[in-house]
Amino acid sequence: MIHVRSAASIALLGSAALVLTACGGSGGDQQRQSAAPRVSATFAQGGEGPAHTYDAALVPAGSTVEVSSAEQDGSTVTVLKVTGLQPNRTYGAHAHTKPCTAASGADAGPHYQFSEDPVTPSVDPSYANPMNEIWLDVTTDANGAGESTATVPWVFPDDRRAESVVLHEKPTATHAGHAGTAGGRPGCVTVDF
Repeated sequence: MIHVRSAASIALLGSAALVLTACGGSGGDQQRQSAAPRVSATFAQGGEGPAHTYDAALVPAGSTVEVSSAEQDGSTVTVLKVTGLQPNRTYGAHAHTKPCTAASGADAGPHYQFSEDPVTPSVDPSYANPMNEIWLDVTTDANGAGESTATVPWVFPDDRRAESVVLHEKPTATHAGHAGTAGGRPGCVTVDF
């Protein structure tokens, strides 16, 4: 387990810093230490496991995903790493409210929102935006590998946490009436945020 206490520590650890433990503020001077949620998995069709592909052309069986997340000083930093996806392509990616199932990407529910939109589906940029949701759009290189990082100015409440990261077929839209949309859900990984 690697303990990260500053941005300088993260820079020194570079890409090896996939397993993080961070100190996060929980109000006042009180600090809490918590293990960073993390999953490292291989996408598969059907069956057991945390990572599922629903469209093998966009998220091939055998491609991999890693997600880590750490809370520090009232913020949450989440990192997504993928390999073996389509090369030179941008995928939308977001934290969702429910875990993945082998049956369908729709089972992961809507995007997790820190401040929940009373209207569903949420396409209002006041709620569907990268400061209220965890957006991890990732662009792959010529080998199908990519990495993205999202930092939000909040931490998950203990009683309401995200439970998955969904890969979408398109980059995330930001305009009113479409904010947060990114097309189909070709892949999903359950994450213990």
